[in-house]
Amino acid sequence: MNSLRRTLLFSLLGALVFVFAIGGVATYRMAHNEIDALMDYNLRQFALSLRDRRLSGPNVGPLAPPEESLDLVIQIWDDTGVRLYLSHPHTALPARAQLGYTTVTTSEGDWRVYSIPLLDHVIQIAQPMAVRSRLAAHAALRTLIPLVALMPLLGALIWYLVGRGLRPLERLALEVGTRRADSLDALPLKGIPDEAQPLVRALNELLEQLRHALSAQRAFVADAAHELRTPLAALQIQLQLCERARDDTARSAALGELRTGLARAAHLVQQLLTLARQEPGEGVAAQHERVVLADIARKSLADHTALAHERDIDLGADLLDDALATRGDPAALRTLVGNLIDNAIRYTPRGGRVDVSVGKGEGRCWLRVDDSGPGIPPEERDRVLDRFYRPAGQQESGSGLGLAIVDSIARRHDARVVLNASPLGGLRIAAGFPPA
Repeated sequence: MNSLRRTLLFSLLGALVFVFAIGGVATYRMAHNEIDALMDYNLRQFALSLRDRRLSGPNVGPLAPPEESLDLVIQIWDDTGVRLYLSHPHTALPARAQLGYTTVTTSEGDWRVYSIPLLDHVIQIAQPMAVRSRLAAHAALRTLIPLVALMPLLGALIWYLVGRGLRPLERLALEVGTRRADSLDALPLKGIPDEAQPLVRALNELLEQLRHALSAQRAFVADAAHELRTPLAALQIQLQLCERARDDTARSAALGELRTGLARAAHLVQQLLTLARQEPGEGVAAQHERVVLADIARKSLADHTALAHERDIDLGADLLDDALATRGDPAALRTLVGNLIDNAIRYTPRGGRVDVSVGKGEGRCWLRVDDSGPGIPPEERDRVLDRFYRPAGQQESGSGLGLAIVDSIARRHDARVVLNASPLGGLRIAAGFPPA
């Protein structure tokens, strides 16, 4: 049972029992010390009270009432060492007196002995230490018994007070439990104990992240549905044209348009799937490893050689520094570089040039793609990273998702994406990664 209230109750009661045990030992020792001092004082006073008694011969009468002498043994010697009186002959006390206070160990246990010379006699008063220990134990028990008797009441009070202290958490749990799935407003901090406020703040941050993620997903689904509607409608029209074609020439032309439309729709779906996979928090997080950016750039250049040759584009590498590496997912980084090169090739006119370079600057590893195409006006460079956005006047068909995928992968790798004018006359897109 992982109950916080029960854990606190048993912990506090256990701590109190431990403290009471220490207090009991301390009380016993204090009571024992006080009783020792008091009994030593009584031994001395009793010995002094005998100085005026007439002590002669071995037939001296009782020196104390029987009920008082049970815990005391009295011995008296004259100045020649002859014992004149012994109250308890069965005791094993020594036959010689040592003046002052002493503790003597005998077969009957330890004894506290006080001896004093008075006139021509030596008087010794002895008392068993067990008597003192018994009195100290009784005194300690009389002190602790009321506290032990109050333990059930103390347990009930702890149970009630702990429950009262946990009531704000119960209200918080009730409020969270009764919320709808789409209710992602922040939880109130009013009335929450200071110890629980970090938890509530963390929950509020998580709710805010969920709200943003759900909003982004809704926007993504709406944009995807909107973008898919147009190519699907075009495919339907092209299919109808194929059905209505009256001769082979018209049918071939309609089939060609249908094939082109299918290719565009397939490319759009592929881009949508790629973007969904690269969104932060989607799927299982890939293990980041050390990645040499120059190797990624070379593989992507090889992948796009055929497309560049088809479009008569001079595709090459300006500078690839093999010493620069970052930590990341190699497959995702290859997708990022591939999209940058693909965009540069598609939007560069025939006979143009596309250069890829890897260098260092501002404490980051930069992968740059330059082209000699028309470029992007400065006022639109921030918007081209948005999903489905395409600058006005574009002749090349596309989905508007390539740079959005690049931006999503870059954010997952704590990288910066910067768009500037290229020395080749077109656009430079640079992604700056933290070094490994």
